[in-house]
Amino acid sequence: MAEILHTRTATRNTRAFVATWAPLAQGDTGEPIGFSQYSDKSVQVAGAFGGASVRVEGSNNGVDWAVLTDPQGNDLVISSAKIEMVTEATAHVRPVVVGGSGTTDLSVSMLLKEVR
Repeated sequence: MAEILHTRTATRNTRAFVATWAPLAQGDTGEPIGFSQYSDKSVQVAGAFGGASVRVEGSNNGVDWAVLTDPQGNDLVISSAKIEMVTEATAHVRPVVVGGSGTTDLSVSMLLKEVR
């Protein structure tokens, strides 16, 4: 159970970037990022799940965390490869790997876009 740092990749849009946490294994948590001016977010999870799920969490104080939701109100607990929008705008966001096995090897990428 480690805290995995994110990497930041620029996009062609100067008001957007992609944060990626990888590799994420069983029980890992992604380093929280705090770019609240980037209120439009989508998250992509890919890799070998090995029975794991990725919970996308947000916090406004950096201490108390809650599962974020997609536009349909579903919790962002992702157990297969997909891309989802994130509804809530929070001060901090992070991925958390729940469950899994020794074969869990995931990558979580989040597009963050500033809205003006």
